[in-house]
Amino acid sequence: MATTNTPERWLRGPVEDVPALLQPAAHAFLQTLDDIEVAGRLTNEQLWQTPGGAASVGFHLMHLIGSTDRLLTYARGETLNDAQKAAFRAESAPSPVDAATLLAGVRQAFDRALVQLRSTPTSSLTDARAVGRAGLPTTVIGLLFHAAEHSQRHAGQIVTTVKVLVD
Repeated sequence: MATTNTPERWLRGPVEDVPALLQPAAHAFLQTLDDIEVAGRLTNEQLWQTPGGAASVGFHLMHLIGSTDRLLTYARGETLNDAQKAAFRAESAPSPVDAATLLAGVRQAFDRALVQLRSTPTSSLTDARAVGRAGLPTTVIGLLFHAAEHSQRHAGQIVTTVKVLVD
């Protein structure tokens, strides 16, 4: 998490080249990156522990990578490919991948998210989009903001679980 001397991302000014309407989403993604760095303190064994039946930190990191990719795919008006569907099915299974590798994967996913935010025309934000096989209705802005706030929810769970496991 950000230190008490460092303001949260939304208080550090605008993210370069991100449209004003999408700044809150960009700030949320960047804040998540700051917050989840605590996962780097875990051993491989701790990464996959489920204290009290809670989801493992490893799951949360894998889910951040996959869910961000899926939500951004829907925001572009595309459907999921077979690799994305397979990644979804694999998220809850413990993996030999270490925290550093998973954190790098989250950083890459969020770098792609920021590129997409920068390239999203504000005129398209209310364009209709469909989610999943059921084609549930939403909009471009709904998907972009959900991806960002969803990342913050998982960051909170990561921080709490790391505290339980390490402190």
